[in-house]
Amino acid sequence: MTRALLRADGIGVRFGGVHALRDASVSVGPGEICGLIGPNGAGKTTLFDVLSGMRRPDAGTVTYDGTDITRRSPVWRARHGIRRTFQRQQLFGQLTVTDNLVVAQEWRGGARSATRLRRERAAAVLHECGLDPLAGTYAGALPVGRARMVELARALADPPRGLLLDEPASGTTARERRELAAVIRHMADEEGCAVLLVEHDVSFVMELCSRVVVLDLGRVLAEGTAARVRSDPAVREAYLGSGTGAAEGATEARDVEP
Repeated sequence: MTRALLRADGIGVRFGGVHALRDASVSVGPGEICGLIGPNGAGKTTLFDVLSGMRRPDAGTVTYDGTDITRRSPVWRARHGIRRTFQRQQLFGQLTVTDNLVVAQEWRGGARSATRLRRERAAAVLHECGLDPLAGTYAGALPVGRARMVELARALADPPRGLLLDEPASGTTARERRELAAVIRHMADEEGCAVLLVEHDVSFVMELCSRVVVLDLGRVLAEGTAARVRSDPAVREAYLGSGTGAAEGATEARDVEP
């Protein structure tokens, strides 16, 4: 693999006496789609919080393009190309779909003509995501599956270098998952974006990701290709379980991880 764009090394996070993460490491390179899976409570969302700057780790470092950004804020990371979606939908419900994408670019400032360029960029991203018919719809009126795609589109409005996608397929139909996967592949293959994906839909992860990392009790249990992880006895015992392996295309329950 090429040098990692975004990397977490030896991450430790404690909540009182509970270790949410213990010496956990994960990396993702340009053009790569890496899956992060594990049981509820394994530490996946906590690791995303550390990577996105929302939580400072008790131990370990985060590097971005070779630079230590462990102490950098979420705003700094977002403005330098690290974008994130969340388990719970975070759209601006009282704004239209187009305006949700325009707002994501407003931090750049500029003259009045910049607004036109941002709306043009928003329209291009909506087209790429198949959302043209919803451009003028208020985001709060969208069904779950379409709202998930709008969240992804908003993350793409200001072109990212790294994408952290937290449960992007949750609540979506089979067709919506295919559309979502196509957009993610395009970002990795054509735009060179580094994508790290947390998802309980194991079949979605195994089909989409070139590499999979498994967390259990805050530690990295296994890492490798989908085939290698799927056949790992420790992974099957701790997570996939007898009869529910990824080879059978199982989908884990989509409970919110503490």
